[in-house]
Amino acid sequence: MTLLMDAKEKVNLRVMENANWQKPVYDTHGLNLWYGNTHALKNIDLPIYEKEVTAIIGPSGCGKSTYLKTLNRMVEMVPDVSVSGTISFKEQNIFDKSVPVELLRARVGMVFQKPNPFPKSIFENVAFGPKMHGIRNKALLEKIVQESLEKAALWDEVKNRLHTSAYGLSGGQQQRLCIARCLAVDPEVILMDEPTSALDPVSTRKVEELISEIKNDVTIVIVTHNMQQAARISDRTAFFLNGEVIEYDTTDKIFNHPTEKLTHDYINGQFG
Repeated sequence: MTLLMDAKEKVNLRVMENANWQKPVYDTHGLNLWYGNTHALKNIDLPIYEKEVTAIIGPSGCGKSTYLKTLNRMVEMVPDVSVSGTISFKEQNIFDKSVPVELLRARVGMVFQKPNPFPKSIFENVAFGPKMHGIRNKALLEKIVQESLEKAALWDEVKNRLHTSAYGLSGGQQQRLCIARCLAVDPEVILMDEPTSALDPVSTRKVEELISEIKNDVTIVIVTHNMQQAARISDRTAFFLNGEVIEYDTTDKIFNHPTEKLTHDYINGQFG
């Protein structure tokens, strides 16, 4: 039995031990994913718990972002992708043909590595989602925009310029605007793919503070290369390597008392 197979069994055991009878909002079982002939994700078993921050760490090319994009089925936009196994969201398999992908993505927002505001005003960026869901009442839209920007810790900085271009914001402000845009449709989960990698330290701190605040209302899954960031803001951490989950546990356990030597070596900078 290989080291990775041993680690896989231990991951499954710790998942059961750590569940504390709490139902996961996402539950992945036996997930395999191929890009053509490349086996990118291998037998992934991983729960994501409600109103927590789950960090996914690991070296480049280990499958972190691929896994994240399976959670809202964005990975299917890549040509020649095939998937086996299940991902349950609120106990329903997201790959079931009866699950509309548009409804899934309405409930599961996404923030990308680089801020991607729409070429519209700040107001219209945040109001876009609610309008798409049929909300036309001006007073209600104004209320949603203000509350979303307040939750994203951006309202005080932009309240006097709501109808100016979002492109006039700094990079950090644009990223918080993208988070506000997610919050405006009241998602249950927000997926974040390296959301601060393009930001300066001050903007990074503001986004991290925002993540810590909004996790009381929304479940967050964040892919990050920054292990200090994962240690600061996450409740649980999954360490990926070569498309497999090597270890998954509470963040304190992963960073201070990892079970697997591979986890210990990666956290201590011996590879990756």
